Amino acid sequence: MTDRKPPRLAGAERETLLALLQFQRDSLIRKVDGVDEVAARRSPVASGTTLLWLLKHLAQAEIRWVVIRFAALDASPPDDAVQPDDTAASVIAAYRAASAQADAIARTAGLDEPCRRTDGAEPVNLRWVLAHLLEETARHAGHADILRELIDGSTGR
Repeated sequence: MTDRKPPRLAGAERETLLALLQFQRDSLIRKVDGVDEVAARRSPVASGTTLLWLLKHLAQAEIRWVVIRFAALDASPPDDAVQPDDTAASVIAAYRAASAQADAIARTAGLDEPCRRTDGAEPVNLRWVLAHLLEETARHAGHADILRELIDGSTGR
């Protein structure tokens, strides 16, 4: 797998946050794409983490943070448990759909706008939500990198 470098931008804050977040999303997807279905479900680590679970977990995070907490839209976060009928292709498609929904909201709202639902937690704004999703996605893309290397020796972003 060819190593890719993150985009270097001199753009506005939103453009930069979303570009870096997309780079991390794409890096994670590249770790799952091309892995056979059995390997995508297998966990070579004691925690039980799998490539499919990482994608499902991050799809859930994007919906929970942007759609439900920030925009206060009536939605149910997707389940992050890997189901018997899940495939790498279906989980990647669901993750892309969740990301597209989150991006559509993030592109039209102000970065200083607070989350409309706090569920009792200290309020945060969209800037914080996007930065949190960026760090969470980057962290899990790193986990996926380790899993993929343990599965078949493949490395690179």
